[in-house]
Amino acid sequence: MSSLGASFVQIKHEDLRFYENCGGGSFGTVYRAHWISRDKEVAVKKLLKIETEAEILSILSHKNIIQFYGAVLESPNYGIITEYAGGGSLYEYLSSEQSKKMDMEQIMTWAVEIAKGMHYLHSEAPVKVIHRDLKSRNGNQLHTQSICDFGASKFQSHTTHMTVVGTFPWMAPEVIQSLPVSETCDTFSYGVVLWEMLTREVPFKGFEGLQVAWLVVEKQERLTIPTSCPPRFADLMKRCWQAEPKERPVFKQVLGILETMSNDSRLQDQCNSFLHNKDQWRCEIDATLERLRRLERDLATKEKELEEREQRLKLWEERLMERSNVTPVSSLHVWPGFKDHNASFMYVFYLFYNLI
Repeated sequence: MSSLGASFVQIKHEDLRFYENCGGGSFGTVYRAHWISRDKEVAVKKLLKIETEAEILSILSHKNIIQFYGAVLESPNYGIITEYAGGGSLYEYLSSEQSKKMDMEQIMTWAVEIAKGMHYLHSEAPVKVIHRDLKSRNGNQLHTQSICDFGASKFQSHTTHMTVVGTFPWMAPEVIQSLPVSETCDTFSYGVVLWEMLTREVPFKGFEGLQVAWLVVEKQERLTIPTSCPPRFADLMKRCWQAEPKERPVFKQVLGILETMSNDSRLQDQCNSFLHNKDQWRCEIDATLERLRRLERDLATKEKELEEREQRLKLWEERLMERSNVTPVSSLHVWPGFKDHNASFMYVFYLFYNLI
């Protein structure tokens, strides 16, 4: 571990006094703690082992990226030490009553801060970093929005290939499928965070991770954008959620779009009206969730029907074999005089019913 720790401060485990659990990050649990020798309040993510997160954090320096202090490299007490953001996560704020007071100015401020942090990771950091797990739980409120939790992050290579990490409702289709990714997989996630700030809703609420994966990849479903959502915000989210990664904007473009939006004199009234009339459009999101639940139930029903049909076919084959010593249908070759397996099967089916 010595070579790994050469680029950042190694902190002794006994130099930390632990307090309450603040929640979980990627591959670890986060605690509020006191760094005794520095008399500093910090956040400590306890890990089973140190991989790339400490190395990534050690080279980053930006006001919208969580500040990294060092790491504990003593087995089995591995941990990453960062600044403690006492304001809690963006997710927690959006789930609170306080979030009802949000206005466009607040949303635009946070949207820009997150975009600036992501632009730094992709274009200004010493090495390009793909976060892969951008979500509201990983936006910490101190004085500004700070992106944190780099447990799923990777330095980008020309053929960056990823395993499935992150949280499904925020994940781009290519990440879900473990395909090679580019920085625009983070753009997809950013669109979900923007949706969260505008709607104060949980994305794909009530669905399990694999259900969301099936909906996003196989059915190409996206989060519902209410019809009364200001068109400029709606268009940005739709661009972020394009299935083809190359069609999504990079964060330099996102920042340009946000700047244009901030200069639109009509947008503020449109946005504030939308935010303060949630009762009028929340039903659209609920209707989509109900439609997706029916879709999932229909799929489950069809799968059950197919399973029952396979069982019946197997029983029929066995009975047919008993009566006529016919080869099982599943291993039939195409019989002479028939074009394909289906025709052969129908003939066997006919024989079976004539035998009984």
